[in-house]
Amino acid sequence: MKVLLVYPECPITFWSFKYALRFVNKRSNLPPLGILTVAAMLPKEWELKLIDLNVEALKDKDILWSDMVFISAMNIQSQSARQVIDRCKRLDKKTVAGGPLFTMETKKYDDVDHLLLYEGESCIPQFLSDLEKGELKHIYAEQSFPELDHTPIPRWDLLKRNKYAMLSLQYSRGCPFNCEFCNIVSLFGRSPRTKSTEQFLSELNAIYDIGWRGGVFFVDDNFIGNKVKLKQEVLPAMIAWMKERSYPFTFFTEVSINLSDDEELMDLMAEAGFDNVFIGIETVDEECLNECAKQQNQKRDLLECVKTIQQHGMQVQGGFILGFDNEKTSIFKQMSSFIQNSGIITAMVGILSAPTGTRLYERMKKEKRLVSEFSGVNTEAATNIITVMDRDTLMHGYNTVLNTIYSPANYYRRVATFLENYRPRNYHKEKLTLAEIWAFIKANFLLGIVSSGRLQYWKLLNWTRKERPELFSRAVAFSIYGYHFWKCVPKEEPV
Repeated sequence: MKVLLVYPECPITFWSFKYALRFVNKRSNLPPLGILTVAAMLPKEWELKLIDLNVEALKDKDILWSDMVFISAMNIQSQSARQVIDRCKRLDKKTVAGGPLFTMETKKYDDVDHLLLYEGESCIPQFLSDLEKGELKHIYAEQSFPELDHTPIPRWDLLKRNKYAMLSLQYSRGCPFNCEFCNIVSLFGRSPRTKSTEQFLSELNAIYDIGWRGGVFFVDDNFIGNKVKLKQEVLPAMIAWMKERSYPFTFFTEVSINLSDDEELMDLMAEAGFDNVFIGIETVDEECLNECAKQQNQKRDLLECVKTIQQHGMQVQGGFILGFDNEKTSIFKQMSSFIQNSGIITAMVGILSAPTGTRLYERMKKEKRLVSEFSGVNTEAATNIITVMDRDTLMHGYNTVLNTIYSPANYYRRVATFLENYRPRNYHKEKLTLAEIWAFIKANFLLGIVSSGRLQYWKLLNWTRKERPELFSRAVAFSIYGYHFWKCVPKEEPV
């Protein structure tokens, strides 16, 4: 068979980094790991072609070439996914779809020929067996939380690697916590399932062998869900692997705030090459943390937790939410102040929404507070629920927070706060590339001459050159991130 694998386009949001990627001539931050893994589960004799709409256009001739079109998508890609499905129908091509979008919003996609829901390890073998017998079903929906022992290495040969800023891999699925607004538990369970250390190292080898050098993102929902195995097996093996190859990668992943409680774990992660972690901080209001069952964040000094992780060599990116039932209007200044003082450069602030499959969705449905389906975009002035706080007050406060923390003066000041506190291990020795030199030239023009924040830009670079010269390239990179954020922030006067 000839199979076309399609990954729909993601809209430009805070997470896309689209405007920043243009500085280094990249089209997308991350490749579509899920569909590349699915590709490795298909028969080896099949002919496969991948089209990632985030890096190239889908042409009718690509669809006509195929016998069947596989589509994988998240909620945020719903509009593009619908367009792809409609094009396939017009060209009379069979469609097979899977991923969180189709698993959570199955009824919306009844016109897809075959829906592979939940995890590929559970449904693809049955799908292939039925295909061979000519007895394909419309829906395959076994939610069995399969072990990952036999999950194959992704088909990296299908990817146009030079179009991406980072590559990605997965070590585990699931999260031990059960936050009310999060659908990870309904998708992947509360008991983290992990790959074996040998299997995991083989995936590192695969990325290394295709010549990749640089950033690698672990897509795990909570990388530290099983701390014991990490400390005893996985991280020591990673450290040895990285040392043998002179640290070819830097790693970035998602963790919970309790990482800051474990000195040994922080040291091992930093030595293994992790220099960046994303943490869902959500709110600085204790009542709101209790409301959403964010137990791991309660009764702790969140500011000190962030600074502790930074001092162990890892940048902290933070997720924040406004719109909880127990919020007071004072939250807007409290959140802005926390973000500024923490040195969290990449602060993703969104309005509380209820994704399908979450406990929040069920509560909002019961209270008749659902107004629409979840869009998948969690960093915009929109929500699918009726909030307790007056909507106009909430939206104005949200925009005020964004315009405050992403004003040039505050943003550059926050970068300096981070650089002052950050203590990197610097195992990975980066070589300056022509693309990075060109990015620096672009930054000097767009940020140092054209931008209204040009004085703050030069002030940051001069301070870094004098006080933390080893972090100069990071100061430039963070300045470029700022350019992307300013493009995405809705314009409203800061307080």
